[in-house]
Amino acid sequence: MAYDDPKTLVSTDWLATHLNDPDLRILDASWYMPSTERDGSAEFDQGHIPGARFFDIEEISDRRSSLPHMVPPVEKFMSRVREMGVGDGHQIVVYDGSGLFSAARVWWLFKLMGHDNIAVLDGGLPKWTAEGRDITREPAVIRDRHMFVQRRDHMVKDVTQVSHASKLGDYTIVDARAAERFKGEVAEPREGMRSGHIPNARNVPYATLLNADKTMKSPEDLRKIFEAAGVDLSKPAITTCGSGVTAAILSLAMERFGKTDHALYDGSWTEWGAFPTVPIATGEA
Repeated sequence: MAYDDPKTLVSTDWLATHLNDPDLRILDASWYMPSTERDGSAEFDQGHIPGARFFDIEEISDRRSSLPHMVPPVEKFMSRVREMGVGDGHQIVVYDGSGLFSAARVWWLFKLMGHDNIAVLDGGLPKWTAEGRDITREPAVIRDRHMFVQRRDHMVKDVTQVSHASKLGDYTIVDARAAERFKGEVAEPREGMRSGHIPNARNVPYATLLNADKTMKSPEDLRKIFEAAGVDLSKPAITTCGSGVTAAILSLAMERFGKTDHALYDGSWTEWGAFPTVPIATGEA
């Protein structure tokens, strides 16, 4: 597989070359854990890649849910992306301020909504700025464009479906959280959460998929990491994490090495860890 793939991951060189393409749309999807005390929207206003629009993961979600940043209703998604001037026929590149963290969630969300021409910027804004490339405070010029949405329900799973998969073993469940959280050795960052993991899940901490500069490792290395963690790649996969953000990094990684039969557990541990009737496991997988 070539390094630059407009459906999965593109380099800063690729973006710089295509920056002025008329049908390119750039999204800043920076989102941070509350403990970091960083504000993605405020940082966007201070400087972003020219032409970028800010994609607010918390606002463009199902606000009726008690769980954080759940998949928005189709109508809300269509309305918000249209307001950003993103629509049919556009090539989208999404990045974040961490390097490669929350951008994958928005990549997955567009895929879920039926839009394939979207890639994550490898290394994100930190790599772009480290290379001395242009940053601006100027807002993008918005031109309205309709986006046709056809939601792919098979790409997202709920607690009942994941519970069945855990019991039946017909899916391989892969957890992106750090090993100590997966094993239940530390308390969860959200109050009221039990510690541990979904029974029969395997642990691939998302950080192990990234290089020191937060770029993603090669497709060959990614596959080896999943295999070394005991992930059965012959089965369809369900990715999970704390709240459905870093699970998408696992989804992106699998897509990079050619595994396309994956879904994401949207509620992830925020739901499972607080759900009184589902079992949990601790220790090694």
